[in-house]
Amino acid sequence: METTDSATTTSAITTSAQSALIGTLPATFRWGVATASYQIEGAATEDGRTPSIWDTFSRVPGAIDNGDNGDIACDHYHRMPEDVELIGQLGVDTYRFSVAWPRIQPHGRGPVNEAGMAFYDRLVDELLGKGIDPWLTLYHWDLPQELEDAGGWPARDTAYRFADYSMLVFDRLKDRVRNWTTLNEPWCSAMHGYVHGVMAPGRRDLGDGIAAVHHLLLGHGLATQRMREAAPEATNFGITLNMGTADPATDSEVDRDAARRADGLGVRIYLDPLVKAQYPADVVDDLAAQNVRIPVQDGDLAIISAPLDFLGVNYYFGQQYSGVEEDGRTEDADGNPANRAVPFGKPTTAMGWEILPEKFTQLLTRLSEDYPDLPMFITENGSAFEDVPDASGFVDDQDRAAYFSSHIAAVAAARQAGADVRGYFAWSLLDNFEWAYGYAKRFGLVRVDYETQERTVKQSGLWFRDTIARVRG
Repeated sequence: METTDSATTTSAITTSAQSALIGTLPATFRWGVATASYQIEGAATEDGRTPSIWDTFSRVPGAIDNGDNGDIACDHYHRMPEDVELIGQLGVDTYRFSVAWPRIQPHGRGPVNEAGMAFYDRLVDELLGKGIDPWLTLYHWDLPQELEDAGGWPARDTAYRFADYSMLVFDRLKDRVRNWTTLNEPWCSAMHGYVHGVMAPGRRDLGDGIAAVHHLLLGHGLATQRMREAAPEATNFGITLNMGTADPATDSEVDRDAARRADGLGVRIYLDPLVKAQYPADVVDDLAAQNVRIPVQDGDLAIISAPLDFLGVNYYFGQQYSGVEEDGRTEDADGNPANRAVPFGKPTTAMGWEILPEKFTQLLTRLSEDYPDLPMFITENGSAFEDVPDASGFVDDQDRAAYFSSHIAAVAAARQAGADVRGYFAWSLLDNFEWAYGYAKRFGLVRVDYETQERTVKQSGLWFRDTIARVRG
C-alpha cells in the first residue's frame, strides 16, 4: 500500500467557481467511499460461500470482457484491515459496503453461516475502531444462484427470502450499524438482468423484468418493515436508486413522449410506489400496450411504501431522447414506440458516458420537488478513465479529479437550490471487477495492481482527501 503527497495542486483541477460551491457544504455533510461485495471481495468459495448469479454469469462465454470473473477480484476478503486503513487515510467519515447474500445464507435459505457473518462482524468493528461509520447495503446484485434457479426476482417468493436474509444480517449487526440500505440499483437488477440480458442472470423478457421490479420493491418493503420493528433508536433505513435525467431531444410531441417513457421506467416506476404507494398510471398503460402487467397483490403497495429515512442516489449521466429512429421510423423493431437516446455531444468517460454535472443538479432539484421531505445521500458517483500508472504505480488522474470536482460542485449547487442532500460517497474506493466489463474499466480512488494486489492512492484520492479537509476547515 502506497500513498503519495499531492503532486498536483487542487487549483489545477478545481475551478474557482467549483471551489466556491464546494466550500458551501456544511460541516455536517457526510463524506464517504463505496464498494460492492462481488466487485472486491474474492474468496468466492471460502468459508461456506455458495455461488451467486454473478459467479454463474461470469462463466457464460462472451458475457464478460476477457472472460474475467470475481473469484479473486481485489482480495478484500483477506486484505480487509489494510483496506480499512486506506479508507481512514482518505479522511472520509463513512464507508458504504454491501453484504454478500451467498456468504451469509448459502443457498438463499436457512440459518446464518457463522463463518461468513464473522467477516462482516470484523469489518464493522475495524471501521468503528477508525472512527468510520459503516453504511451497509444488503443487496448489490449477488443473488444466490439457487434462488435464481427457483425463479429469481420475477418470482414473488424471492421477496420473502430477501426479507429473511436481511433479518439475519440485521439481528447480528444492528447494535453497531445505524444506516441500512436494502437494495442497490433495482433498475439494473431488473432491466439489465432480466430484460436486456447484459448483466446476471442474463435473461431477456420484459414481463420478467417488470415482475422483478415489483418483487425487488416488495422485498425492500418487507425487509424494512421487519428491521424497523426490531431496530434500536436512531437507526435509519433507505434504498439506493440509479437515476439520471430524461430530456426530449427536441420539443416535438414524439420526443417529449419518448422522454416521458424513459423517465417512467427509469425513475417514477420506483419512486412513485416507494413514496406515493402507487405505480404511475402512464407507465401502467404503456406496459399494458405491450401486454405486460405489474403483478401487484392486495396490500403490496402499503408494504412497499414503508417510510424511508433517506434516499440513496447513484448518478453517472443524463440523457435526452427522441421518438424517431435514425431512419425516420417512429416504431422500433418490435413495433413499440421508438425511444432512442441522442448524445448531447459532450466529452465522455472511458465507459462512453457523457460528462454532464449540470444534469446532476437538475436531477437532484427535480427529486426534491417531486418527492419532498426525503433526505438524499449521493451513494455513488464517479468515473472510469484510462489510467496510466508511473513506475511506482501512482496514477496522476487529473481527469477523474476534475470529474469529482465538477460533480461535487453540482451537488452543492442543488443544495443551494433547495435539495436536501446530506452526503456524497465516491465510487469507488478501489479499482475492481466492473461487472460485464471485467477488469477493463477502472473507477477507483485507489489503484489496484491485479497481479500483486498492491494498492496505490491516485491523484484523485489525494484530491478527495484534501477537499474534505478543506470543507471541514
